Amino acid sequence: MDKQTYLHQLSELTSTMMSELYEMNYEQLEAFVEERQLIVNGLVELFAEQPPSAEEKNKVEELLGHDHEIIARMNVLRLEAQDWLHKRGQAKTQRNAYETNYAPDSFLMDKKK
Repeated sequence: MDKQTYLHQLSELTSTMMSELYEMNYEQLEAFVEERQLIVNGLVELFAEQPPSAEEKNKVEELLGHDHEIIARMNVLRLEAQDWLHKRGQAKTQRNAYETNYAPDSFLMDKKK
């Protein structure tokens, strides 16, 4: 593929992502990042062979301008997951305190002094 095709794919992917950013779950964001990385790798290879023009640089910079918003959304999802895991750990600790495992045929023996 040529640089224009990669840039067009990256532009389409980014615009789709931005329009659905706040409805996406972490799995969709992960798929976006993986697909984007493939496109970027192709661009890097082509830019290594032939340096980008000023127009191509501007296009890439424009697309990278959305990164702050995407990263912010990823951080929100990360914090939600971290909070859920923390609450789950607390609930497990509390539940374990009340669910002591005793053998059903055991006896408790007290000793008098």
